[in-house]
Amino acid sequence: MERNRSVEGARKKPSGAAVKSAKLTTALYRAFFEEWAERGFAAVSLERVAAKAGAGKAAIYRRFSSRQEFAAAAVTELGLTIAMPEDTGSLEADVLAFLIRLRAVLRHPLIRRILPDLHAEAARSPEMRILNTRVAEARRAQAQVILERAIKRGELDAAVDRDLALDLLPAALYWRMVVLGISPTRDQLAAEAAAIVAALQASMRTS
Repeated sequence: MERNRSVEGARKKPSGAAVKSAKLTTALYRAFFEEWAERGFAAVSLERVAAKAGAGKAAIYRRFSSRQEFAAAAVTELGLTIAMPEDTGSLEADVLAFLIRLRAVLRHPLIRRILPDLHAEAARSPEMRILNTRVAEARRAQAQVILERAIKRGELDAAVDRDLALDLLPAALYWRMVVLGISPTRDQLAAEAAAIVAALQASMRTS
């Protein structure tokens, strides 16, 4: 009899409170982004986020201990990601491909509203400064791949100022889209790519 109860217990599924559904977690992330974009991070309501995701508030606290932790997980999992392009064979073409992909991310209706608020929160909160830095570092790591390709091809010297290069790659596009709210055309991106490459090569001649 004891054995039968043991077998039944082994087959019994865990209660709903013990299960962290991946589907629900994704729904919570998306609801969090929607709430953040609509109201700003300071006014995010976890009750509203849970309701939008079709869950209770407890579902959030089983996963995250704070709004900051929730934001960090959401950004890491769903936000601001760029698929790195294949090696195009030239620095200028690689830079253009990078800019095209970054433009697609910055065009997203939620991301273009969240990013300015993230920067503002970073100026006020050490926790959000850490998240803002993490987002920047992820973008720079992707751009670093482009620089290493160019160095291997001989298009850039290994002594190139990498920090300057990583600042230059997204700067003009980010300014136009996030600060000014303008989405450049492909021709304008091509002009930006050419200008970035010219600036990098000129910096090596003057260093």
